[in-house]
Amino acid sequence: MSSNPSSVDIDKFIEYLIAEDAADRDITTALVVDKNIECHAVIEAKEKGVLCGIDFAEKVFRHIDSSILITKISQDGAEISKGDIILDLKGKASVILAGERIALNLIQHLSGISTLTAQFVNLVKSTEAVITDTRKTLPGMRRLQKYAVTMGGGHNHRMNLADGILIKDNHIKFNEINGLSISNVVKKSRDNSDMSLKIEVEVDNLDQFREVISERPDIILLDNMDIETMKMAVKINNNKALLEASGGVTLKNVTAIAETGVDLISVGALTHSSPALDISLNIL
Repeated sequence: MSSNPSSVDIDKFIEYLIAEDAADRDITTALVVDKNIECHAVIEAKEKGVLCGIDFAEKVFRHIDSSILITKISQDGAEISKGDIILDLKGKASVILAGERIALNLIQHLSGISTLTAQFVNLVKSTEAVITDTRKTLPGMRRLQKYAVTMGGGHNHRMNLADGILIKDNHIKFNEINGLSISNVVKKSRDNSDMSLKIEVEVDNLDQFREVISERPDIILLDNMDIETMKMAVKINNNKALLEASGGVTLKNVTAIAETGVDLISVGALTHSSPALDISLNIL
């Protein structure tokens, strides 16, 4: 399933953001700025990073006033440096001031995700490992956040619960309580599912790993395993399934994890803990 949000979805989301911020009822601006006076403003990077959200920011201003003149200087996925102009705006000052915070919130947050993703991707580029995101996203922001991951060079994991079979620890525990082993659960999912869906199963240790590999799942998720245990799993696997490392992945250890030979490294922090990129709007 594509992470690229549709135009309809984006329009609805931006309309919600405008309503949330009452951008059409900006009391301060109404009191101190003539509604017809025009100005020139730019959105500028205050630090180095990977840009994301430029098209969404443009839509914010156009939703408030379609007559505003906007020039995009950079595009999503571009590397930007401190002082780079991202967007040039000419139009009513009241419109620019009303849309400022919404537009900046989107660009800062999404660019933060793209920037952190690019850092992880860069640290594993000498290996075959792929950096992926997770479903640990902000409510209502998933498609935008996952889109930002792709702008940083990462890949998307499942978009939602209908987007693939992932048998996790609580699925396994529930079935164990009812008398089924982890391998039984994998077999059960295969017997009852559409054969076109890939089956992924989470394991916590090598005993579970050895048990599920006989059922030939498409992907085995190595949950919070240390480096040596992951190396052993890669050796035992011998290319039978794709291996995904997950849990506790940081910029400090991701290279070592990738060098174990795993295929995928999922990083929840990409979407739930990325720091916002410092970007500002300045009236000239």
